[in-house]
Amino acid sequence: MSSTSSSVLRAEHIWLDGKLVKWDEGNVHVMTHALHYGLGVFEGIRAYKTHDGRLAVFRLREHIQRLLDSAHIIMLNIPFTEDQLVEATLDLLRKQKDQFANGAYLRPVAFMGDGAMGLGAVNPTRVAVTAWDWGSYLGDKGMREGIRAKVSSFTRMHVNVNMVRGKITGQYVNSIMAKREAVLAGYDEAILLDISGFVAEASGENIFMVNKKGVIKTPPLSSPILDGITRDTVLKLLRDSGRVVDEVTFTRDALYICNEIFFTGTAAEITPVREVDNRQVGEGKPGPIGTFVQDAYFKVVRGQDDRYADWLTYV
Repeated sequence: MSSTSSSVLRAEHIWLDGKLVKWDEGNVHVMTHALHYGLGVFEGIRAYKTHDGRLAVFRLREHIQRLLDSAHIIMLNIPFTEDQLVEATLDLLRKQKDQFANGAYLRPVAFMGDGAMGLGAVNPTRVAVTAWDWGSYLGDKGMREGIRAKVSSFTRMHVNVNMVRGKITGQYVNSIMAKREAVLAGYDEAILLDISGFVAEASGENIFMVNKKGVIKTPPLSSPILDGITRDTVLKLLRDSGRVVDEVTFTRDALYICNEIFFTGTAAEITPVREVDNRQVGEGKPGPIGTFVQDAYFKVVRGQDDRYADWLTYV
């Protein structure tokens, strides 16, 4: 696993249950319900240093709304409003502005706390927001040159088994197993299929491909995939540039013979894929569509494209 995804993470403060506390004071009890049963929700958000030297959080409200939606799906009561969680995120960054002058990765998380145990327990919800310095999730080299991916033996869970619109903590065991399998086999990332054998998503990213006719495709939201905010960003950037994107299912062998593949996600940002299952993708390097998307994305998050200025919340 790349050092960026496995390195020790630390900052000065976290926001926990309504107040800022020292990092080492951000503790929960070993009998926390979510630790045993996985009932919680989370988000990954990035703050970027913009071209004028300021710090801006990318699509903050959309992320917080998805956190609240995820909690609603699993009937987890969050005792804070959207506005309160937005302000908590900004307060956390303001408190550590010098540490995060060049950007930060943010992790809001809400989970069932301690009290009663058992599947039927209903305990108070704990809520935290943390921030740390996290580089390219799949590595700087991977961002530049593309990564190697493996179709996993683990299947993405069925839409009636997991709640695919929710970013739910316990569901990520499926992704962890797929990721570990791929890394132990010498690859950088895993691609999961759905129960019908169609491409779903990577272990923590949505997937786009460009076939030999130049058609851009990505699995539809009727597939068991997360409704990724970076995915939505990329769809908007591509369509605003006049390109057509088909949201359709496709098979793994379509990946073998396509011209381009790239992953999208808050952690991975826009990461090209140069090889799948030991088969070279296109010319074995980032292609023109993925390169366009990567360039356009970083212009947006750095405040260099006024058309999308409302996606940035300045600290």
